[in-house]
Amino acid sequence: MRVDKYLWCIRYFKTRSISTKACKEGKVRVNGDLIKPSREIYPTDKITVRKNQINYELIVLDTPDNRIGAKLVDIYRKDITPKESLQKLDLLKYSKDYYRKKGAGRPTKKDRRDIDDWYTETDSEE
Repeated sequence: MRVDKYLWCIRYFKTRSISTKACKEGKVRVNGDLIKPSREIYPTDKITVRKNQINYELIVLDTPDNRIGAKLVDIYRKDITPKESLQKLDLLKYSKDYYRKKGAGRPTKKDRRDIDDWYTETDSEE
């Protein structure tokens, strides 16, 4: 099975074209080698996928015939991603909370609601 189709089948990518694009951009490695999307994979191959600033590592256990349900993904792959990488993902989520600097463009809808809440709190105190 092609590596781009495999990554789509086991739900690492939402569409097959996104999976193919990731392979072409060098974000996917098989056994440490940069590959083309058409590269065939076999059981026991180690795949490294760079997605959302994290290197996911997995071992191919079997190849599915078609895209499978999320509950069945563990039958076809073994995830060996280090826990430090997954903890880094949590830190990235927290760091994005305060992404906007003061005076940088229009307020977002969330910013506007926060401002409105602040004004209603100060009006009620008076």
